[in-house]
Amino acid sequence: MKDFFSKLIIFIILLPLIPLMLWPFIASWRWPQLIPLFGEARGFKHFFSAGSNSVNILLFSVFLSIVVTIITLAIALPAAKAIAFYSFRGKNMIKTIILLPVIVPMVAVSMGIHVSFIYLGLANNCIGVILIHLIPGLPYAVRILLNSFLLIGDDIATQGKNLGANSLQVLWHITLPLIMPGVIAASTMVYIISFSQYFITFLIGGGRVVTFSMLMFPLIERGERVLASTYSVVFLASILLVVIVGDKAMKGFFSDSNFLV
Repeated sequence: MKDFFSKLIIFIILLPLIPLMLWPFIASWRWPQLIPLFGEARGFKHFFSAGSNSVNILLFSVFLSIVVTIITLAIALPAAKAIAFYSFRGKNMIKTIILLPVIVPMVAVSMGIHVSFIYLGLANNCIGVILIHLIPGLPYAVRILLNSFLLIGDDIATQGKNLGANSLQVLWHITLPLIMPGVIAASTMVYIISFSQYFITFLIGGGRVVTFSMLMFPLIERGERVLASTYSVVFLASILLVVIVGDKAMKGFFSDSNFLV
């Protein structure tokens, strides 16, 4: 019975995706046609055509999201460790400030950030887009890594220092291996958040920095069903690939015998 309900839930979740998967191959589907008229995959032809430049923009979006993920982790790791293990004045306030991008909508603050970026010369370029992408992903990364640090504690790292290891050796050989599941989870979350951003990318990039979401969302708004479905399928496939890689990495980490040593 449990397997039946599990399969039913999966079917209900995947059911809305069936038309999305069909539309890229549909030539016509008008009322009162029950079965659509299939034709050439016009959407995929357009996607892979040299004139659309879609493949290059997709690769650029992947690269941009990877850069954002690396920078976010570089900020979130020491921040999460400090919040987890150190006591200092204003600690609770800092925890609240870090979570503000989750509480306050990005639309409400991005306009002010855009004005500041114009004065700083960070608008309409990749650096500004990377910086604005850090804001929505950082709270999730800090929260995930904070829970990882609290879970493992600080005793093992302290023992390593007592045995003569320096700070870099403790970080590389003790801390990072122990919190690696959290790092993988945080990386996956930050990447997906960055890859999915549309409004703040359009606002800060000024239309000069074009990502894959900026190609997809206008097609959806205009009702271009074939093209919108094609780009949505590619978008979902890109996200799903990252989730699968993260899941495989997580399983490989826990199945590694070195983890138990």
